Amino acid sequence: MPLVIGVVGLGGLGEGLAKVLLANGAEVIGVDSDLDVLSRVHRRLSGPQLTLATELVDLKRADLVIEALPEEFETKATMLQRLVEQCAPGTVFLTTTPTLSVAKLAIASGAPDRVVGLRYSIPPPYGQHASLIGTSMASPEAFHLARKAVRLAGTEIVSLGGRSAEAATALLYACMNRTINLADAGYATVEDLDTAVKLGCGLKFGPLHLLDLIGLDTVRTALGKLHEITGDDSYVPSPLLDRMVGEGLLGRKTGQGFHRYDDRGEIVPPARNRVTNGEPREIRRAGVVGAGLMGRGIAEILIVAGIPTTLLARTPEKAAEAQDKIWSSLTRGVQKGRMSEQDRQDVLARLAVGTGCETLGDADIVIEAVAEDMTVKRAVLQGIDEATKPGAIIATTTSSLSVTDCANATSRPADVIGLHFFNPAPVMKLVEIVRTEHTADEVHATAHALAKWLRKTAVDCADRVGFIVNHVLFPYLNDAIGMLARTDVTVEEIDTAIVTAFHHPMGPFTLLDTIGLDVSLAILETLGAASKAGEPVPAEELRRLVAAGHLGRKTGSGFRLVDKGK
Repeated sequence: MPLVIGVVGLGGLGEGLAKVLLANGAEVIGVDSDLDVLSRVHRRLSGPQLTLATELVDLKRADLVIEALPEEFETKATMLQRLVEQCAPGTVFLTTTPTLSVAKLAIASGAPDRVVGLRYSIPPPYGQHASLIGTSMASPEAFHLARKAVRLAGTEIVSLGGRSAEAATALLYACMNRTINLADAGYATVEDLDTAVKLGCGLKFGPLHLLDLIGLDTVRTALGKLHEITGDDSYVPSPLLDRMVGEGLLGRKTGQGFHRYDDRGEIVPPARNRVTNGEPREIRRAGVVGAGLMGRGIAEILIVAGIPTTLLARTPEKAAEAQDKIWSSLTRGVQKGRMSEQDRQDVLARLAVGTGCETLGDADIVIEAVAEDMTVKRAVLQGIDEATKPGAIIATTTSSLSVTDCANATSRPADVIGLHFFNPAPVMKLVEIVRTEHTADEVHATAHALAKWLRKTAVDCADRVGFIVNHVLFPYLNDAIGMLARTDVTVEEIDTAIVTAFHHPMGPFTLLDTIGLDVSLAILETLGAASKAGEPVPAEELRRLVAAGHLGRKTGSGFRLVDKGK
């Protein structure tokens, strides 16, 4: 006989659980007092193994009941009491709480031997990991049935520990809150914000999409509690979040949140609008000034795309070294079957290297990729300006300086735009396009056309320090360091929780070590200097590690010891 499982509360988590349980052969009894909710779930999940009801009495024949109500102690405790009264003796109850005490809820239920906690960070079917939280009062039989039900939902049971899971949740919720504030300020569209953070950080979901999946009301409640506990203003719910919850726009479960969702619960793509009013200029030749990792990477993707390119370095030796490294990169492409030997030779024939801007006279676009120092950039930009023909576009790859200031270093600010590629440029798909108030429409259109030509995904953002990705990412990394100072959660626990619970490719401390602690500190200081409130303030622990020469992977030690680069 299939297991009969009740689900009380058919919001984002409850509906997701019902869906995966049905898919794996369980009989599901879904209960919700809201008829609109029941109607929505019926459209999305109807089938012979699903019964929908408004009364708890319909759960009499359930073997196990999952309570998936909002994160309020009294609400959950009262429901568990009613379930104990209404359901058959021996029924096991799972309470889905990310923050509340399972022991207190179990005692409040009146049947502590039959209550087990269930913690998802991302609701199924999008999240495939969950923790079972037992108590000293729960019977082995109850825990066994709970484990069976969770595995039937296609969920991998992981042991993260309450502290590490709560720390990870707090970090990600603050990160989502900052992204909401960017949307509220009109800094970028919801779609561009999600795309930028998703691609720039290698995530499974953009932050606003993830918020929709969890539920705006759930996140808002959690943020309020975190602010009450910590006093940290990063947890003050965004005014936009308050407004949306007040209007009943709660995310996927209501069909409308930061995105719109169809009857199947899938995102409805927004109407496509023309990204700019201008017409792209023709690009026949390009130039790249700066032969470091970023400059070489950009030159490589330009020549692979078929654009003859001149790469300039400070010295002939640096130019030859950059050419050799591009040659080696393309050779690896041949070895891995991504191109033929003839293709490699054709691509290399499109690359010229040199040291002087006078060779850029026939370039239609020149991309500056020198050090993040305005004095250095100003001199280089002026040299490009003097050497290039009228109508040539000048792009800066700055990630932390003002594009407007870069444009003002030239005599043609209308022809200047920001093109923030991500390292390594041949691999990373994202480009942040940053136009200033001076940038001509046709220059903006050319930037988008070039990104498409290079098979990159472009997002638009205004000219502010950090653009989208760094503005969201580095305060999150700084928060993680601060978490060490105010809790007893370890580096390893936080990294593991972020990767396991939220599907990140690496935890914040591994990422800090990969980026470089000195680079991270410099970006945080730049962000703070540009902020009216002087935030974020770099964590003191980060300053101390940098001062002591522990810079991460490149020095062999940072927040973790590095063993042979791993």
